[in-house]
Amino acid sequence: MASSSELKLFDRPILAIESSCDETSAAVIYGRSVLSNIVASQIEMHQKWGGVVPEAAARAHVEAVLPVIEEAIIRSGIGRDELGAIAVTNRPGLVGALSVGLTAAKAMAFSLKIPLLGVHHLEGHLLSTLALETPPPFPHTCLIVSGGHTEMIDVQALGEYRIVGATRDDAAGEAFDKGARLLGLGYPGGLAIQTAAQSGNAKRYPLPKGLSGDTIDFSFSGLKTAVLRLTEKEGDAISVPDAAASLQETVVSVLTERAMRAMDRLDSKALTLVGGVAANLALRSRLQAACDLRGYSFFTPPLSLCTDNAAMIGLAASYQLANGKRDGWDLDVYPNADI
Repeated sequence: MASSSELKLFDRPILAIESSCDETSAAVIYGRSVLSNIVASQIEMHQKWGGVVPEAAARAHVEAVLPVIEEAIIRSGIGRDELGAIAVTNRPGLVGALSVGLTAAKAMAFSLKIPLLGVHHLEGHLLSTLALETPPPFPHTCLIVSGGHTEMIDVQALGEYRIVGATRDDAAGEAFDKGARLLGLGYPGGLAIQTAAQSGNAKRYPLPKGLSGDTIDFSFSGLKTAVLRLTEKEGDAISVPDAAASLQETVVSVLTERAMRAMDRLDSKALTLVGGVAANLALRSRLQAACDLRGYSFFTPPLSLCTDNAAMIGLAASYQLANGKRDGWDLDVYPNADI
């Protein structure tokens, strides 16, 4: 296995910008070091609608992007004239939200006369573990879990990724969000489910795990439907903590089972867990225990790097810039790009 300390990384500070959904974020990265990482969240605004409203998200990004960038630069201790490149999320995400970040990135790169680079949001998540004091070796297996994605990735090296398992319908984070709404727990669903589950009985309500058999794919649409049927059947008599605990246990057990199966198939010795759902403490604990039992190494970023943030975009950009990758002023946004 190759050591992450041997990776070729960009030799100047990078200003990174992330605005793919409902967080406006800017960070300054130097190699693998996160010098600053500022996030302006829109959660409070979107809570009243129970989810992200794209047009409102874009307007909020317009208001926040310049102050967030300024704060990131100040906190980093790096002068603007010391920046070596601008990196920005340009795919996938909400088209209006992505456009705000890209416009700001182009303006700064042009004014400072430094390179511009567009970064894939999921590659940012995938490489967020590079910020760890001891990052994962290559090759390794990565489980990306968020509101929009659930994939198992064979990571051979930086830039060499192969999807070996994926959801056939809904993402795990979407199951949490839908379940939270049905249980009256609000938005964002992942944290609401985790909090309610702490006092619940995970065995109270058996829920379906989706696909059966020897697979490393996922399916969570049936789970969402099962929670809906449960709330309809139980009505006011439902125990919200027990239902939340049962939902969390089902998702966590499926993700852990598939991850271990993927590790066996790939003969992998190291697993990374990334994405918004990687902040779920039950999932982190279960995967750590499963890896310990089998002698695998387990890596997951700090909670601050699980949800959408610019630091992970800078980390992904660092090796690309070091290897000569640059984008022109015609760089565009691609809301539906695959990994």
